[in-house]
Amino acid sequence: MATKRNTPSFSDRNRGERAVRAVLPSAAEIVEVGGGPEADLVVNGQPVEVKWIGEGNLADVRSALRRKPGRNVILVGRQMSPGGRDALSQAGVSWADETGAAEIAIGTILVSRSGVAQKRPQGIKRWTPAVLAIAEALLCGTKGTQAAMQEATGLSAGSCANALKFLQDLELVTSTAKRGPASARQICDRRSLLTAYTAAANSQPVGARLQIGVTWQDTLAGLADLGHRLDDRRAEWAITGGAGAAAIAPFMSSVSQATVYVDCNSVAELKALAESLKFRPVEGGGLTLQPFPSSTTRLFATVENDDLRVAPWPRVYADLQNEGVRGEEAAEHLYEVTHEQRSS
Repeated sequence: MATKRNTPSFSDRNRGERAVRAVLPSAAEIVEVGGGPEADLVVNGQPVEVKWIGEGNLADVRSALRRKPGRNVILVGRQMSPGGRDALSQAGVSWADETGAAEIAIGTILVSRSGVAQKRPQGIKRWTPAVLAIAEALLCGTKGTQAAMQEATGLSAGSCANALKFLQDLELVTSTAKRGPASARQICDRRSLLTAYTAAANSQPVGARLQIGVTWQDTLAGLADLGHRLDDRRAEWAITGGAGAAAIAPFMSSVSQATVYVDCNSVAELKALAESLKFRPVEGGGLTLQPFPSSTTRLFATVENDDLRVAPWPRVYADLQNEGVRGEEAAEHLYEVTHEQRSS
């Protein structure tokens, strides 16, 4: 069995091994051992297991860690999230991803690379606002038929049909018949649909937003008061992110930042609304106002704690992914709580 230099090879058996090869020094000596019971590669004489875990988000990492990987394992994902990296660091488990980032400490193999963030696959651009709305509605429990989606989202029949077909082409939903009662799409795997929806939602261009300075001692109480004032103006609104999660499934001990979706379409409208509320725009302020990102985000908002209108949980989950490690942890807690509620 010949020793090979660390050069790219189309004969590598899987994505995981290719990602590991990409982050190892060019002088590393690698032996392919055929995926035996204890090793996939031998690097500089050190047997190494390589395990592909998928996207690399916090949920993927936690699932892999629950299987108690061995000391010589390298977990590999497409792009390890900040929360995933933090969990792996705390567990002392080596990892690598397809951006070229890695933290590996196995025997004499020591690698630390930051990597280069990759753009989402081109196909993700096909996620239109209508597809996002339909995916959101499915995750919230709407029946996967054209008629049910049209009634729930207010989208046209064609938009609903095309969005459902798109999700089926991605194998995120399925149906057992082309027509009739059995033709309703069913979610193939709730986690997979949520992951795809989250990636698509967070790949959309950031639109209008306005940051406002607030002096709230209690963020949720401040949001409740803001909600009453918006209600008085008959303005649609819903909180999201960490504040939204705190209302649905409390996790973090305190929330200092808040994002509120409102029924505005431009920065000018946001400024006019803020002025009517006697708020002053402040860069880096604790309150951010943004337009609703989709029809379902507005229509599927729920009222929590009697006076807090909260965006639908999939949107809150997606927005939490942009709030760092604690946001990811809160997102996973939110998923677990909503999953338990739907299972009970």
